[in-house]
Amino acid sequence: MPSDAAVRPAEIADVPRAARTLRRAFADNVFTRHVIAADDHLRRLEEFQELFVARIGLPHGRVWVAGDVEAVSVWTTPETGPEIFAELASRFAELAGDRLAAYETAETAMAAHRPRGPVWFLGVVGVDPARQGSGLGRAVIRPGLEAAERDGVPAFLETSEARNVAFYERLGFEVTAEYPLPLGGLTTWSMIRRPRRGSVLPP
Repeated sequence: MPSDAAVRPAEIADVPRAARTLRRAFADNVFTRHVIAADDHLRRLEEFQELFVARIGLPHGRVWVAGDVEAVSVWTTPETGPEIFAELASRFAELAGDRLAAYETAETAMAAHRPRGPVWFLGVVGVDPARQGSGLGRAVIRPGLEAAERDGVPAFLETSEARNVAFYERLGFEVTAEYPLPLGGLTTWSMIRRPRRGSVLPP
């Protein structure tokens, strides 16, 4: 497993590599396939991830990278305002293409299960397929969990990949909702990690 020293806050110069890493990591992801058009899908996916890193995570949240930007985590924080997403809504809609209805109904369905109070939200995390299983994913998530602990607020995430649920449970998350998304019935899990007040995070 990589050491914590391999993880650092992202910089603007990291954005292109971060977007490429997330594109490779999510190339066959069931959720992004559900909400982003199949036409020119990988280009759309990379632009979608680049927007999230460059326009949301870096200026209004936190982004951590590990290795040679082979792993990326993008978080919003209790201070991240909803107006940021509203400003980018039209661009995300363009990238969704003919999956726009799926994208919009998925967002509505997921919003019903999100925490109402302050939260650190793990919006996206991905590891280059060549490095998956090496511990980079856990390493790049850890700073956000530590930040949530310091703030005394929950960490939250959503996943539509069943195999990810056990991984996040090992990091202290618990499932708060399991539900189908409209227009296809894709199962999604909402997961929360409540602050432990000084407990040691998993290594």
